[in-house]
Order: sequence, then C-alpha cells, then structure tokens
Amino acid sequence: MNRTGDLSIPVSVNYGTQDAGSSDVCSTLNSGLASSRCDFGEQLGTFNFAAQETQKTFVVPITQDSYIEGPETFTVALSKLNGAGATLGDPSRATVTITDATTPLPPNVNDETTTFVRQQYRDFLNREADPDGLAFWTGEINNCTPKPECTEVKRINASAAFFLSIEFQTTGNLVRSCYVAALDRPFTDNMPAFEEFERDTQAVQRGVIVGVGDWEQILKKNRDAFMRDFVMREEFLELYPTTDTPAQYVDKLLLHASITPSATERDELIAEFGGAATAADAGARGRALLSLTDNAAFRQREMNPSFVQMQFFGYLRRNPNDAPDNDFAGFDFWLQKLDTFGGNFIEAEMVESFLVSAEYRRRFGS
Repeated sequence: MNRTGDLSIPVSVNYGTQDAGSSDVCSTLNSGLASSRCDFGEQLGTFNFAAQETQKTFVVPITQDSYIEGPETFTVALSKLNGAGATLGDPSRATVTITDATTPLPPNVNDETTTFVRQQYRDFLNREADPDGLAFWTGEINNCTPKPECTEVKRINASAAFFLSIEFQTTGNLVRSCYVAALDRPFTDNMPAFEEFERDTQAVQRGVIVGVGDWEQILKKNRDAFMRDFVMREEFLELYPTTDTPAQYVDKLLLHASITPSATERDELIAEFGGAATAADAGARGRALLSLTDNAAFRQREMNPSFVQMQFFGYLRRNPNDAPDNDFAGFDFWLQKLDTFGGNFIEAEMVESFLVSAEYRRRFGS
C-alpha cells in the first residue's frame, strides 16, 4: 500500500481480506470464489502511517489443497481512514486470484509433512514458517521411529507445540486472556469471537519470530499498542470508566477476573497510575490488565479453556458454536475431557481428534 500527497501528518487505515459469497465447505466448488477458511488466511488489521511514511505491506498466506477448482478470487479492501485531510485513493480495493497447482497432488496434501507443518505456522502464528523451525518440525515427524506408529503421535505433538509455544502464549493467548479477564459476555464465558481474535492477534504477532532478530522489542511494541487500544474501547470503558479512581479500576478488574491478590500485588497494580486521581491513563490501564493476565492462578485456570477454544480457531477456523455445532456442547465436551485428564491432550485424545476430523481434513482434500 502506498501513501502519496501531503505526508506531514500521521494517518491510519484499516485493511482486510473479504470472501463474500464463498462457501465455507471446502469440498464444495465455490464458482470462482476463494474462501478464507479453505483457500487463504484471513487478514485483518490497521496500518498506522507516521508522518513522511509512504508504504506498508502485509502477506496473505495461501492454503495449499488438493482440489481442482480453477481460478478463485478474493478481495483486499481498505476502509476507515483516519487523518486530517486524508482520503482513500482509487482503487481502494483489489482482487486477488488463486490458481490451482501445476503438479499432481495427493488426495489430501495435508498428509505431506512439510505442508502440514507450514499450515501450523499459518493457523496459529499467522506467518510463514521460518527455515529453522520448518526444518526442526519436519525432522521431528519424518525421522521418528518406529514407523508408521510414531508418525501420527509426532504430528499431534508438533501441532500442540504451536499452541504451547512462547510465541503463541505471548500473542494469541494474551489476546484471549484480556477478553476473558476483563469483558462481560455471559453467553460465551467472555471468550473472544473468531474474527476479533484474529484481528487482535495478528496485530500483536506482526513481525514477531521468537529467537530471530529483535523479536522481544517488536513484541513489546505490538503488545503495548494492543493493550492501550483494548482498554480504551467502548465495551471496556462501559465496565471501567476513566472517571474511576485507580483503586476502583484495579478492584473491578480483580473481581471480574476472580483473582484474589496479596495486598502487595494489589498495591503494585494501583501504583501503575503513579498517584493519579483517576484511571484515565491508557498506558497505566493496559499495564495493570497485562499484569493481571500474568497472574499464576488465572493462567492455570484458563489454560485448558484456551487450549480447547484454539482447537476450533486454529484447525476449524470458526467459533465453537458456529455450524455444524450451533452451540457450545462440543466445546464443553472437550473441556470436560481435557480437565478429566489433567490437561494431558494425548490421553484426552483432543488434538488427535481435531486433526483427523472430517471438518479439518476437508480444508485440504478428501
């Protein structure tokens, strides 16, 4: 995306992929329309142009499948431009075409290890695999013994490792924790919906590859920007007005998250506001919420529910109560089973069941 004209002021603009009219049943021919569930990774976000900054880019990951579908298209669109005197140029929308592979593919390409591993990066970390990571995980699966018994177990362990990784826990799981800890959504246990989770998680993950370059500084910058934005959203402000005192703000958060801190821990959260009379400072509000989501009791309590929700988000690319479930019975079943086995996803057969499910496999072939 290029910015021209008066570059003297900062501006922001939303971007997103769109697949209106396409089917989310991947085995169904979409009459030339690509689906974000089946053919590409949905991308949602905001570009913030600093003064004199002229160009921004983002990557739309393409999902490899075994279907012969012909050319399929989706749209990338810009919207909600903010900046004095700024206007969207023409065009503000672009059409992207995906074509079939030129070489023969197996009935389900996701059975091929490299494709399988690449998809874990896309579904959980919203990025392409880095060479070292790709080599490590493909080696873990391909070089195991004795075959064939070990292959499926290694696929399960590799996939679960993406949820358990530092990279996901400090990005996607942080986003989920903020919703659960602070917002009031009684019909969904305060859990985020798929699209809002994707938008926020992609913002926190952008440019982060754990262990590569200055990833910690990039993560901190992304995280701090997300936290400041989250605590100033309308839904958040209705529960925690900026007119509250710091003590009122902190106590409301602790009550909502069902956390009982020590007196010292509570005082440290209040101290983020530096003695201010009100809890109006977005940075302090965000830091207090961030500290709360890092509480050991809270993290332990939410580990299993988060793991189950990410099975639906990562593998099935939908909310737990979307069709074909249409309610939270499936989510509740897997949460109860994971709890029964003390979080052991192998014994609970949870990851395995999602990986071999017809709904997941149909994303990639027969």
